[in-house]
Amino acid sequence: MGRHHARVLRQIEGVDLVAVADATGDPHGVAGDLPVGNGVEDLVAAGIDYAVVAVPTQYHEKIALYLAEHGIHALVEKPLAASVGESERVAEAFAERNLVGAVGHIERYNPALQQLRERLDAGDLGDVYQVVTRRQGPFPARIADVGVIKDLATHDIDLTAWITRSPFVSVAAHTALKSGREHEDLVATIGKLENGTITSHLVNWLSPLKERVTIVTGDRGTFVADTLTADLTFYANGTIETEWEQLRGFRGVSEGDVIRYSFAKAEPLKTEHEAFRDAVNGNPGSIVTMAEGLQTVKVAEAMLRSAVTGEAVKI
Repeated sequence: MGRHHARVLRQIEGVDLVAVADATGDPHGVAGDLPVGNGVEDLVAAGIDYAVVAVPTQYHEKIALYLAEHGIHALVEKPLAASVGESERVAEAFAERNLVGAVGHIERYNPALQQLRERLDAGDLGDVYQVVTRRQGPFPARIADVGVIKDLATHDIDLTAWITRSPFVSVAAHTALKSGREHEDLVATIGKLENGTITSHLVNWLSPLKERVTIVTGDRGTFVADTLTADLTFYANGTIETEWEQLRGFRGVSEGDVIRYSFAKAEPLKTEHEAFRDAVNGNPGSIVTMAEGLQTVKVAEAMLRSAVTGEAVKI
C-alpha cells in the first residue's frame, strides 16, 4: 500500500510528500528524488507534520506510539494494531496528546458505499433488516502476520457498522485453514448489530473469483454495492403481482423497478487522504477515528474467539 499512498500524497492539494522510510528499501521506486530513510526516526528527524503508517500489522503499535510521543499526527493502515490491547494503547496515546489519529479503512471512501449510506440515511430502504457482505479472492503473498479476519474482514466490520450507524453486539464465526499458512484463510460469520440488524460475512483468500459486494435488505427492497466497480443498484419491492403462475416461482410474488445509480466516482484512497488532510487542518468530520478502529479490532477478536469456542461472542 505504501506506493499507492505516496502516489496520492503527491496528487492532493495542500500536501507535500517530504520524507519516505522503509527498512527494506524502495523496491517500487516511490521515493523519487527523496532519500529513503531506514525507519520512523528518520521521518521525525525530517520535521514532518503527519505520517502515513503502511507497514505489516505487527509493527503498527511501535511506530504509531513513536509518532505520538513526538507530536506527529498519523494515518495508520487498517487494522489499527495487531490486538485489542495494542489498539487501546495507540488510541489512548493520540487522544491524550490531542493528535489527529485515523485508521485506513478505505472502503468507507468507496463512492458506492458513500452513496449507499446517504440513501439509507434518507430512508430510501425504510427499516434495514440485513447486511450481507462477500469479500473473496486469491491469496495475497504480501500478508503473513495476520489472517483473513484482521486483514480483510475488518473492512466488512467497519463498513457494516458505518453504513447502518450501529455497532456490533455479537458475532458467531467459523474459520478454516486451507492454504498451509499459520493463520485462518476463510471465515463465515453471522452478526447482530445494536439496532437489531442481522449480518452475514463471507471472507476468504481461496477463490479465483474476486468479489467485493455489500447487500442491504430492508422493507422497501435491496441495495447491492459492488466496490470493485463502485456501482450501486437498487432492487425495489414490487407492488404489481405476477399473474403468470409459471413465472411466479422464478421471480417471486411481485417484482419492482431495478435502478443502477449514476454518480461521480473519485478514487477512494484520494478521498481518504483529503479527509485526513482536512482533519489535520482542523476539520475532522469524515476520518475513521482510532476509537472506531479499536472497536473494529474488538469485533475481529470476537470472531476469532467464536471460531475457537464454537459459541457466539458478545461484544
